[in-house]
Amino acid sequence: MLHRLILVSLAALLASCASTPTVKTDFDPAATFSSYKTYSWLSKPTGGSPLAQQRIVDGIDARLKAKGWTLSPSGDVRIAANVTAQEKQDYTTYYSGMGYGMGWRGYGFFFFNVMATTSVYTYEVGTLVVDMFDTSTKRAIWRGHASGVLPDNPDKMAALLQASLDQLFADFPPKPAAAK
Repeated sequence: MLHRLILVSLAALLASCASTPTVKTDFDPAATFSSYKTYSWLSKPTGGSPLAQQRIVDGIDARLKAKGWTLSPSGDVRIAANVTAQEKQDYTTYYSGMGYGMGWRGYGFFFFNVMATTSVYTYEVGTLVVDMFDTSTKRAIWRGHASGVLPDNPDKMAALLQASLDQLFADFPPKPAAAK
């Protein structure tokens, strides 16, 4: 019973840590983001829930609109979003019991009554990748990558997605590097 309590506590701890996505962004320092005002979709996310796909598109549209960009069929920037999910496992081994040892240079009495219990925790990791391309040059100008453990609850999933998009677009558009 104690093992189950520990396993449930570990799962709850991992689930609470899962609410924070890992986010990374990169951009082309030669791109002049101040000149971009419009965008269009090159490819919208596929796979998974159609509701999640629509939330991603709506979330990106809302954040770009808040930055002053406008959705246009012939935008300055083309956007591609991709979503993947991968099942992962964690293994935890608990040792219980007692051991006794006595002896010197291989002589003596040894008794060990130690039990090991290994538990498997299976979870799903989702990744959202957003790429932006300059329409005229066809060069990549920005990439955002968000990854996190996917909760089973749809409300928590939507909250994780919103947190991921908030972090992805927090410093968008990137500021040009100061001249040295």
